[in-house]
Amino acid sequence: MYINCKGRLIDLNRPKVMGILNVTPDSFFDGGKYANEKELLAQTEKMLTDGATFIDIGAYSSKPNAPFVTEDEETARIVPVVGLVLKYFPDTLISIDTFRAKVAEACINSGAAIINDISAGMLDDKMLESVGKHKVPYIMMHMRGNPQTMVQLTDYDDIIHDMLFYFSERIAAAKTHGIDDIIIDPGFGFAKTLEQNYEVMGKLELFSQITGLPLLSGISRKSMIYKLLGTSAQVALNGTTVLNTISLMKGAKILRVHDVKEALEAVKIFEQL
Repeated sequence: MYINCKGRLIDLNRPKVMGILNVTPDSFFDGGKYANEKELLAQTEKMLTDGATFIDIGAYSSKPNAPFVTEDEETARIVPVVGLVLKYFPDTLISIDTFRAKVAEACINSGAAIINDISAGMLDDKMLESVGKHKVPYIMMHMRGNPQTMVQLTDYDDIIHDMLFYFSERIAAAKTHGIDDIIIDPGFGFAKTLEQNYEVMGKLELFSQITGLPLLSGISRKSMIYKLLGTSAQVALNGTTVLNTISLMKGAKILRVHDVKEALEAVKIFEQL
């Protein structure tokens, strides 16, 4: 199980870690934390040193009820960061967290290697065409609606069945646009109640078994952890590690996290088993 990133074959038979680099002022955990070049580069270096294979850069918070950000503002936030990271760490495999084709194109042209789309092409009908044209790997996530509406869209007949049907349609659409390297993300916290998130986690292995595609698990410090435990995102690392370990045991090939070192420790212990 491999993906091609800028001519480099990445072996996903061994799980990899994707470090999160948010350049938004309002992300749920680290919004506004990296406010200047020095802080951005220091965090990037830390994640790479700790063992991240990918750095996922986002400039539009997708937390529930997140404020709308224009396409121009998102582009202005993110493109300079892509250039900055690659200037100082030129071998970095950068993933771009966006649902907009123009933002994705601008970042690919600046050297990004992967597109990570929370909407699987549903919020921009040009996205699949753009990704297929550039032949970059594509992470497609399950979501209903958009960040402003998703909390009201949690009514499913059978959430696992409905999600698998969603992925079958989106995978078929991606392949018609020549997208070869597809990774699926169940979208924990997106249009799902706390109970539904744990139902999906409990049956996580079905998504890779049925689609035959590599699976990304993104549960880092999310409300499904801290609301269950009655704490906060700031102290949700232990719960994150527990769910990362469960994700690995259920077939996840990429862990998308804020805390790279701890995720790599989970991977190493899992591999030893």
